[in-house]
Amino acid sequence: MDFSSNNKCLMFVLLFFLFVSSCVMCINVDTQTCTNRKSRCFLKKLPCPAQCPSRSPANPREKVCYLDCDSPMCKTQCKSRKANCNGRGSACLDPRFVGADGIVFYFHGRRNEHFSLVSDTNLQINARFIGLRPQGRPRDYTWIQALGVLFDSHNFSIEATPSSIWDDEVDHLKLSYDGKDLVIPEGHLSTWQSEENQLRVERTSNENGVMVTIPEVAEISVNVVPVTKEDSRIHNYQIPDDDCFAHLDVQFKFYGLSSKVEGVLGRTYQPDFQNPAKPGVAMPVVGGEDKYRTKSLVSADCLACIFSSAKDSGQEGMEIEYGMMDCTGGASSGNGIVCRR
Repeated sequence: MDFSSNNKCLMFVLLFFLFVSSCVMCINVDTQTCTNRKSRCFLKKLPCPAQCPSRSPANPREKVCYLDCDSPMCKTQCKSRKANCNGRGSACLDPRFVGADGIVFYFHGRRNEHFSLVSDTNLQINARFIGLRPQGRPRDYTWIQALGVLFDSHNFSIEATPSSIWDDEVDHLKLSYDGKDLVIPEGHLSTWQSEENQLRVERTSNENGVMVTIPEVAEISVNVVPVTKEDSRIHNYQIPDDDCFAHLDVQFKFYGLSSKVEGVLGRTYQPDFQNPAKPGVAMPVVGGEDKYRTKSLVSADCLACIFSSAKDSGQEGMEIEYGMMDCTGGASSGNGIVCRR
């Protein structure tokens, strides 16, 4: 038996193992810190997993290191930056929603109209629907073409621009902030942030994908996609040749929603919400068009909307104070506040 040969093999294996181990130790691993004061993870510095060591990988197809501040476990995880259409808080396709309860439902709305997806005291998210109604169909086929987000005293919109022919290498995103066009250079990781640091928009792919962050309020993954000819064939959409109906696939992550939150999707986050979607139905459709319709992409005037901007809140506080002063003097202010307040 050649012990010398065996010893050499053993030595080679040991050296190889030490080399691999040292390489793994040299991997530059990012850390994540939760800045949400309400989280048990607040200000804890947590290392990223070895499978996704970076918060902003150079390759847009790689998963990123992510920390969910709402999770009871302070632990980072790997996450795709594209909207997960099967995950909670998503709205994709025709449009297909997955509520906070994990139940799938459809809300068709109407083409060329706007509906509130989420309405809370500090956040309003509306959607503009596009679509068509083939001859003989009882309703519109619809898709989400744009989102309008209201928060504090600001508004932000993101739209899928129309296109007759889809090209993956052409950017179909149009952005605006407080009514002004917002241009973010194409390219993975290209980022824009508002002066007040209240809004951050980062491209998650070279074109057609962004992550929108309102710190401690919401994160929104957005991707622009077309209705393909195969989709049209399967569902009999009858998509015309001159329009691929570019639309948005989105997924929301919310922080600290109130128990009274409303909206097509928002209501599913109410603690006592009972989903009206019928179980066992292939396409459980829920209504609420009249309840959640808004006049525009950036208005909060639906019948069930509860959003109040920072400016409105300040004015309301002043009116209440003035009304109370009038009441003490026995006068009626005429602003809807009665002397019993």
